Amino acid sequence: MDQQNVTKDVLDFTGEGKPKPSGFLKVITILTIIWCIISLFSSGYTFVSAKKTYETYKEMYESGKMDDLPEVAKMMMGKDPVGLYKQMYENKLPIFIVSLLGIILCFWGAIQMRSLKKQGYMLWLIGEVLPIAAMFFLVSSAEFGIGTIFALLFPVMFIIFYTVTRKELVY
Repeated sequence: MDQQNVTKDVLDFTGEGKPKPSGFLKVITILTIIWCIISLFSSGYTFVSAKKTYETYKEMYESGKMDDLPEVAKMMMGKDPVGLYKQMYENKLPIFIVSLLGIILCFWGAIQMRSLKKQGYMLWLIGEVLPIAAMFFLVSSAEFGIGTIFALLFPVMFIIFYTVTRKELVY
């Protein structure tokens, strides 16, 4: 008897005889799932440490230690990092809730796209854009620095990646 060595993708929910996601779609969904897990811990840490972070930046500003930072670091932090962290501390609960909602939508959307379901793209896209929009709404955009542009680089790249692979979604 001729036996085939068949490996099953544990995240493949499409079943037998149905189209399979491309290698690229598999890679970006795995990266999305990993990022969701990292974001979950990061959001929790940011929520718990918001007051301490604000107080640390406030102390650095008042003591003049911020003046000692390299110019690149100052540009990355923006015009008023103390104001930014104060607003983030004051709005930590809504930011945390929106972050969790975004993480759940991104995670579930990636699972759905892995099963080639069209609805997964919209779930993921809402989950990706919602926290970004909420941050701009809850925290004055004037407080953001060049670091914000770098932080938006990956979401924009993944929006492009998923939009390109959207034609694979058939269900």
